Amino acid sequence: YVTLPEVMSQINVWLGPPFPMAQYWGVFEKGTKTLTKSQTVDLFTSHVSLSCSQLFARVREEDPDFHQKIIAVSSELTQPGLALGPQDVEMLCGCINIVFHCAATIRFDAPLKQALQLNVIATMQLLGLARKMQHLEAFIHVSTAYANCNLHHIDEVIYPPPVEPTKLIDSLSWMEDSIVEDITPRLIGDRPNTYTYTKALAEYAVQQEQEHLNIGIIRPSIVGASWQEPFPGWIDNFNGPSGVFIAAGKGLLRTMRANHDAVADLIPVDVVINLTLSAGWYTAVHRPKTAMVYNCTTGGINPFHWGEIEYHVMNTFKTNPLEQAFRRPNANITSNYLVNQYWMLVSHRCPAILYDMYLRLSGQKPTMMRIFNRLHKAIGLLEYFSNQDWEWKSDNMSMLLNQLTVEDRKTFNFDVRQLNWPEYIENYCIGTKKYVLNEEMSDIPVAQKHLRKLRNIRYTFNTLLLIFIWRVFIARSQMAHNIWYFVVRLCFKFLSHFRVSSSLVA
Repeated sequence: YVTLPEVMSQINVWLGPPFPMAQYWGVFEKGTKTLTKSQTVDLFTSHVSLSCSQLFARVREEDPDFHQKIIAVSSELTQPGLALGPQDVEMLCGCINIVFHCAATIRFDAPLKQALQLNVIATMQLLGLARKMQHLEAFIHVSTAYANCNLHHIDEVIYPPPVEPTKLIDSLSWMEDSIVEDITPRLIGDRPNTYTYTKALAEYAVQQEQEHLNIGIIRPSIVGASWQEPFPGWIDNFNGPSGVFIAAGKGLLRTMRANHDAVADLIPVDVVINLTLSAGWYTAVHRPKTAMVYNCTTGGINPFHWGEIEYHVMNTFKTNPLEQAFRRPNANITSNYLVNQYWMLVSHRCPAILYDMYLRLSGQKPTMMRIFNRLHKAIGLLEYFSNQDWEWKSDNMSMLLNQLTVEDRKTFNFDVRQLNWPEYIENYCIGTKKYVLNEEMSDIPVAQKHLRKLRNIRYTFNTLLLIFIWRVFIARSQMAHNIWYFVVRLCFKFLSHFRVSSSLVA
């Protein structure tokens, strides 16, 4: 039996091509700890600074010379041959043992041509390069659990594509962008966006190479902050739920369309990383005859619902508030379209208009309406996923966990049954505060004071609004006047009856 760390200590790993999802730098962070000094990690250049990123703090402590294991390779996904130089191609083909392909555009609203280039064409070019690698043991492709979101029950298989990828590429190559934009809705059909559509095509393209390569496909659901490694709550971007959490914590987001009872299939990024590395080991050692698919999800194993997320996010941000909040955190979710539109008008657009008026009067540039428009666009793209749930089969994920030794399960833990959701959501929210917004926990008392100030402003505003309504509507209308006093007398009689009943009981 060859353990996972033993395999990692004897191979050269390639993380590429350049990928925008900074979370997956954790693959590198975890992988470098198990490589010997004589082994290397080849990766495409990125904007992440290894010398100062908090993500690599523990690696720097354990191995100050870890950077010697790294060879940076310059590339471009949109260029023929991935813009690799001849020397780089020769080096990669001569020494790489495992490829982790994490590259993708994660924009839900990306134009179809762009999504096709980054998610499908680049993948096909990388597969062509992988076939030339003389010592390649495994090719691990990171997809998404929502590649087949047009289905309710999703097995760990590769489904027939909506169209043959090469035919689509050839057809769109001569079309103008405006024409492609017009026909995109018909092409993607019952999928919600170009991202899920092109990821399904990429899976099929990868499957076509299973006779030549040992292939594993990882399908993570909604990737969130880290659970345990490198430390709880690590996150460094606004993607996915992170931006929504921050908007709620800042008091910007007050309403969102989601189903309280639908499963929010979040998956911690370190779980995805550990599963990806484990799949690389299993694929290299056992060499499955067909491409292995791993649905990396939590809903069928340890479900957590959108209503529960709402509760824990609000509680966390009230206890650990963000600095300079626009309003007190008080977001609510509803599955009713009309109710959501009403609260968007009352709680989003109206305050934004009033605040922009204040900015104009004070000689400043109005910005709040633009911020809310961007927020509405972002949460609108998420509505498809927050109003329904899916059933993912995860037998291969369970099988892989059982294949690991007890020690490997601790080192490469992806057993989501152990995940404590309330604790995870709290760490996630605090992580957005510390690592995305770069706010200090020591400044929480100041932020809490700011929330108390906002509360007093709200009480004052509501009081003035009530007086205004009284003066404008009730005091000038005899009918409204009579109704008002009838309600007041009714309340007074009820309170009097309640006091009498209380005294008799006493």
